[in-house]
Amino acid sequence: MLILRSACSTFVTRRIPAGFRLSLTTAVLAAAALFAASATAQNTTPPPQTPAAPQATAPPAQISAGRISAAKAKKDEAARKAQREKAEEQLRQQEKQRILGVIPNFNTTDVQDAAPLSPGQKFRLAYRSAIDPFEFVAAGMLAGFGQATNNHAGYGQGFAGYSKRYGAAYADSADGVFWGNAVLPVLLRQDPRYFRMGHGSIKRRILYSLSTAVWTKNDNGSWGPNYSNVAGNFISGGISNLYYPPEDRGLELTVDGALTVTAEGALGALGVEFWPDISRKLLHKRDNSKPAPSPK
Repeated sequence: MLILRSACSTFVTRRIPAGFRLSLTTAVLAAAALFAASATAQNTTPPPQTPAAPQATAPPAQISAGRISAAKAKKDEAARKAQREKAEEQLRQQEKQRILGVIPNFNTTDVQDAAPLSPGQKFRLAYRSAIDPFEFVAAGMLAGFGQATNNHAGYGQGFAGYSKRYGAAYADSADGVFWGNAVLPVLLRQDPRYFRMGHGSIKRRILYSLSTAVWTKNDNGSWGPNYSNVAGNFISGGISNLYYPPEDRGLELTVDGALTVTAEGALGALGVEFWPDISRKLLHKRDNSKPAPSPK
């Protein structure tokens, strides 16, 4: 999805007039927000059970309560361990997913009830995405396009200008992954993955995929605002002011860039949602990106 978003960014920001680009961004985000607003977030986490207070005058009852509490703690720890192992197996399958056998698609799962990722697993998934060889190739292609169109003119031309564009392109991608797929999902307890619908009407799937830019699954199984993605885009946009040329910095450009990247993420999700269908029908190939069934 990161590569799809980068491709969208190159086309949207360089080939479409600024006024129309803002309208397109607004339209995509409005469609996503409208669909997200229609969803009902249901918290599936059961309320914590408070054990009955033992009577001070009944030591045997205290001993019994202590044994029950210890047994419950042991059972809960076993359940957490089983959940981590299940998430690990699913994560291994995700790390094998690629579009056209080349473009990484690690952040997508077809398992609707996938086990929530631990903080360490979220950081590992983000790191695996950021260091994939294709990410460096994509940064090189974007830098070459920027050099040819004199994007970020303050960088200049020649090898020095290309190097600066290359560094900026990779930094933009890595910052977005670090904040939007690792740090904020851990702090806010949100799942950074795209849960592919894969069925239903085309209209519903389109609206669903667009909505994931602003609506996401939480670790407890409920759905809610995708603070991680939106805030991550603003944070990475703010950081880009440290290395963009002076004429490409400022609050207005940061806000415009963050909103544009959020809209591009929605378009990227659209591509991920329908790619297996395109692969089967147009390329007559089996969908090899679909992970194995969830382990029991």
